[in-house]
Amino acid sequence: MGDNFCTFPASMASGTQIEMCAATNEYREKSRRSRAAPRRSVPVFSLYGEASAAPDDTFVHIEAIADRSARYDWEIDRHAHHGLAQVLMVFAGGVTMRLDDVASAPAVPCAVLVPAGTVHAFRFAPGTVGRVLTFAEARLGIGGAERAALVAALFEAPAVVDLTGTAVATDRLKRHLADIDAEFHERGPGWTTAIEASVVGVLVWLARCHASMRRADTAARPEADLHGRFRALVEARFHEHLAVGDYAAALGVGESRLDRAVRLVTGRSAFEVIQERLLLEARRKLVHIAAPVSKLAYELGFDDPAYFWRFFRRRTGMTPAEFRRAQRARADAE
Repeated sequence: MGDNFCTFPASMASGTQIEMCAATNEYREKSRRSRAAPRRSVPVFSLYGEASAAPDDTFVHIEAIADRSARYDWEIDRHAHHGLAQVLMVFAGGVTMRLDDVASAPAVPCAVLVPAGTVHAFRFAPGTVGRVLTFAEARLGIGGAERAALVAALFEAPAVVDLTGTAVATDRLKRHLADIDAEFHERGPGWTTAIEASVVGVLVWLARCHASMRRADTAARPEADLHGRFRALVEARFHEHLAVGDYAAALGVGESRLDRAVRLVTGRSAFEVIQERLLLEARRKLVHIAAPVSKLAYELGFDDPAYFWRFFRRRTGMTPAEFRRAQRARADAE
């Protein structure tokens, strides 16, 4: 959130996969349903208070919470960002917030994950200490199945990562963010590569903190591990329209075992997870790619555009063309 952007290189790599916390499922489900409905009269900014512009897929930005929030009496009103995801790190002070109309006041320290397109608002306690990292969400889908699975899990829906009792992780996150800030402003030789490495570090430590929530329940660990492998495979092959049984066979387990593991971690069936990932990609393409719907249908792995039309309407209540028009009308109005 600020006035300048810097280039964010394409090659980010991570060896960490994330296990999503079952305790956040109800929160995530409410957020996901809320995100599916078109919104009107929601300001869209590149960064809060600044004119909206189509972001380059290589942009990244960092600033302290106080840099912007203090100007607005520590309140950031309801808004969204097209194509930009954010990580809000709160280390001291306090925050109450709304993420897609789901209100909460998490314990501090915490990390707030805001996917692109999420309508969000914050009220901070005066003097709150933390940083806001903003980056092009599309860029993070590049870099192999492992990193794609990590990013998809972190940013599939708005979420809060509890950092209480994680002194080591919090310290590492602070150091990575300080490094990003320094490189962002000093811009020495190789500064974009240095920023890339530090952003990867932030995402990896957030993934580890989130995964630790599942590890607290040792009985659920095998199911969480299976779910993590399943999500990585879905990320790599969702466009192939494989059946749940195909995924189970590739993972070396029975279909019922896979479905139980996925339900335990996410509260949803394996089939629903697959369908939601396909729908997410469809929505992204319809918004960001100016190609005929039929062409996008083939790119998404549908043999018949009419089947894509029925799939999209069944899951959103709109045809692909209606969804695209609604998104364009909203962007024009804003």
